[in-house]
Amino acid sequence: MIDQVSPSDLPRWLQAASTDAGPPLLLDVREPAEWATASVRVDGAELLQLPMHLIPARLHELDPDRPVAVLCHHGGRSMQVALFLAQRGFEHVANVAGGIDAWSLQVDPAVPRY
Repeated sequence: MIDQVSPSDLPRWLQAASTDAGPPLLLDVREPAEWATASVRVDGAELLQLPMHLIPARLHELDPDRPVAVLCHHGGRSMQVALFLAQRGFEHVANVAGGIDAWSLQVDPAVPRY
């Protein structure tokens, strides 16, 4: 099952998902131009920016035992990636519902909407 986590609830999810092995991963699957337009930083998570289309080829770089929250623009691409990860043995995966657009509305209005 994929957790649906709102941007405002993400810090609680990350804290609950933290392990002795290290912080959870916030996987931003948007494209580089999108990162340049609007970016986030989240305490309690390591940020990895990896476009959605590169996930299959670079899956071996991700630890299936590590909790992963996936972020995109509105939540559609991130949900697809979250399902892809879950189907490949990742057990603790969340979709950041509403994506960075919701982040701007719920958490930080300084993050540009596009």
